Amino acid sequence: MSGPMSVRLRVVLAEDQGMVRGAFASLLELEPDVEVVASVEDGDAALAAVDAHGPDVLLTDIEMPRRSGLDVAAELHRRGSPTRVLIVTTFARSGYLRRAMEAGVLGYVLKDAPIGDLVAALRKVAAGERVVDPQLAVAAWDAVDPLTDRERDVLRLAGDGRPNSEIAATLHLADGTVRNYLSSAIAKLQARNRVEAAGRARERGWL
Repeated sequence: MSGPMSVRLRVVLAEDQGMVRGAFASLLELEPDVEVVASVEDGDAALAAVDAHGPDVLLTDIEMPRRSGLDVAAELHRRGSPTRVLIVTTFARSGYLRRAMEAGVLGYVLKDAPIGDLVAALRKVAAGERVVDPQLAVAAWDAVDPLTDRERDVLRLAGDGRPNSEIAATLHLADGTVRNYLSSAIAKLQARNRVEAAGRARERGWL
């Protein structure tokens, strides 16, 4: 007589690069206790898949179309979703890690880690444990993000080439308020202009 069926760890996989997404899905499906219930290519689809399937873990990249993995994690955290989040990325940026932790992310590992490490991290995150790539753990708290949330919102749009009037309309702010936020962000980042400020902030994982 066979024993009881083991509980499967249900995963939604979000990754915008098709080849990487397919490789991850294939490797994870080789694990006897892991089931990839959905595989998607952007942040909006990731949220929809979590809503539809209620997985144990969302395994997500950071930089994706529509919403980043950090945006998705923050939204799930805001909703009080029971789905845990594990970020797998090529970006070893301390700013990204800090934002991930603030968004309730339990795991943050790099894509060049062995698949065995990724699967081990997946199981730990599913069990409610925190897993952070060791090379980032110390550095994360050395680089303090000086930007406020509003400065970050304005700078992100400015870095995309949007004029002040469009930024103001998008964020429901006055033109003068947008100018003030941009001036403050440029000064904090010791940049010469908005484009340079946005570039520096992105480089450090603050946008």
